[in-house]
Amino acid sequence: MADKKKAKKRLLAWLLLAAALILAAAALGMARYGMGYWPYPLAGAAGVLLIAAVLFLRPNWAAVSATLASLAFLLRFAARGYAWWGYALLFVAALVVLHRFLPAALWKLVVALVCLGLAYFCFVESFIIKNARTDPEPERDYLIVLGAAVYGDQPSLTLIRRMEGAMDYLERYPESVAIVSGGMGAGETVTEGQAMYDWMVAHGVDRARLIVEDKATSTEENLINSFAIIRERGDEPQGRVAIVSSAYHLYRAKLFAQKLGVTDAAGVAAPWGYFFVMLNYFIREAFGVTHFWVFGN
Repeated sequence: MADKKKAKKRLLAWLLLAAALILAAAALGMARYGMGYWPYPLAGAAGVLLIAAVLFLRPNWAAVSATLASLAFLLRFAARGYAWWGYALLFVAALVVLHRFLPAALWKLVVALVCLGLAYFCFVESFIIKNARTDPEPERDYLIVLGAAVYGDQPSLTLIRRMEGAMDYLERYPESVAIVSGGMGAGETVTEGQAMYDWMVAHGVDRARLIVEDKATSTEENLINSFAIIRERGDEPQGRVAIVSSAYHLYRAKLFAQKLGVTDAAGVAAPWGYFFVMLNYFIREAFGVTHFWVFGN
């Protein structure tokens, strides 16, 4: 009787695992071809089935690490905006494997290094979080709207949030003009600057209050090119510039502005998107800030 129960559990586990793989494959295919939000629930369902399959199997170190790695794979490739959650799970899976095979002395060293890394991560995040809001009295003559991904000719949710923040700013400060900045990246059929211009005009913004910058391919180029436009208009960017971007990105945007000699740029935080997607980008931003601190770009 006991053997029959074990056999049934194994069969159920393998069926759950097969269903998880099928859903994961479907989510990957839909994500690849940009089929809206369908990949998200499918990837979530695949993760739930995968966990259920592991629970029916013996939860040893191999099963735990394989489950974490599989979930990491799903988050990285099947769910847009959760890649860094996937990297975090993959890191935990690697720790499980190291705990199994490393000698005790080496494992203690790994634990110490991980603790140091987490302390440093929290240190970097303190700067990011401190600046993840609109500055007091942000009124300036020019608002630079930093670009983000465009899918074909449709703005991504991140870019829409930045444009919403820009529109709120322009409504609040009717004397300001916006420079919508961004070139063309992979998978884009229009420049980010042009996509922002078209979207904001379609949503009621006066064309006369928008200036398109459509060559930049990075945050630094966004600011270099936008500052050049301001100078071409006979003004200096110092004391005249506000920058709208996603909350997690404002600290690094200000660092770039300071590097370029504009030390008083005001930060304007765009409305938040989905909470866990935003946390994903807060995690990623710690690495971007570290890169700036080390290499200056």
